Amino acid sequence: MSTYRDFTAPIGSRRAPVLRTVGTRERRSHLSAPRVPTVGIDIGGTKVMAGVVDADGNILEKVRAETPDKSKSPKVVEDTIVELVLDLSDRHDVHAVGIGAAGWVDADRNRVLFAPHLSWRNEPLRDRIAGRLAVPVLVDNDANTAAWAEWRFGAGRGEDHLVMITLGTGIGGAILEDGQVKRGKYGVAGEFGHMQVVPGGHRCPCGNRGCWEQYSSGNALVREARELAAADSPVAYGIIEHVKGNIADITGPMITELARDGDAMCIELLQDIGQWLGVGIANLAAALDPSCFVIGGGVSSADDLLIGPARDAFKRHLTGRGYRPEARVVRAQLGPEAGMVGAADLARLVARRFRRAKRRRVERYEKYEKYAQFRRTTREAL
Repeated sequence: MSTYRDFTAPIGSRRAPVLRTVGTRERRSHLSAPRVPTVGIDIGGTKVMAGVVDADGNILEKVRAETPDKSKSPKVVEDTIVELVLDLSDRHDVHAVGIGAAGWVDADRNRVLFAPHLSWRNEPLRDRIAGRLAVPVLVDNDANTAAWAEWRFGAGRGEDHLVMITLGTGIGGAILEDGQVKRGKYGVAGEFGHMQVVPGGHRCPCGNRGCWEQYSSGNALVREARELAAADSPVAYGIIEHVKGNIADITGPMITELARDGDAMCIELLQDIGQWLGVGIANLAAALDPSCFVIGGGVSSADDLLIGPARDAFKRHLTGRGYRPEARVVRAQLGPEAGMVGAADLARLVARRFRRAKRRRVERYEKYEKYAQFRRTTREAL
């Protein structure tokens, strides 16, 4: 007599190989992932931005909310994420959610191990959000999601070995090789900002001294400008007048704006930041040998005021200069939406696996119905 196994074994045997993890299939999978809309979430220190993104990287709609104060419980941030997704779901057919978090995410892309601007410590973000939404959820570091977006849709298209540097208040980064994000054994690769470049240098919030981000970041830019202004330096008169003597009002975007208007001190400060950027990427080139460096983050809005000096310093400090190919150094193209777009696109890979699982459940149910009908027919014949 036929058994239920007889109806399922042939197909089951064809599917015997276990699916590999999303991470090991990224390069191949993104080409065949379902062309369905997904939601990308970008969580920063001051805001949560969510957007519906199609398979070509186009943002169909985006919404944002202020990030709750870091002293509040992680559940408050989770509530904000869920509310934004549900709001977008009212107007769009959402198939998966990707989250780019400003913090260290474990290798399983489930837990946020540490977030400097939010009260997340070993927080199982993916499981908590997935438990409240009816779609699969993926969590990754925000620099990884931004790098993925630039590789898929932006300045890194066509590159097989790409390193992204994100210049904001600090420095983040990500590595892509052969279309895969390299996250490291424990998921926290790409923390380039905490490479030591000046032994015994400026104290970093990470606890060490002389970290790269203390010399090439938004914080470094503002610190130098405020120190010159506080010393009443003649070169700082322009910016002192601009803030009417309120030195605490000096910001990174303000320095960039004044540099574009020709302020000599602001131009020099951006050149200094750019030169330190070039030193750092020369070190990364020695270690990783990529074909392209993509420079993103808020400070990159200074464009050639920053990127030009970085390219010059990179060429001067590159190991084996003159006897090796040089990586391109380019500005990111997708702007502040890169992390959101990348998170949504990575989530599309999970959506495909989710849809496969759902289809298999339907197939199993149909096979069971077929088997049940066979049993009923057999009993009737007897």
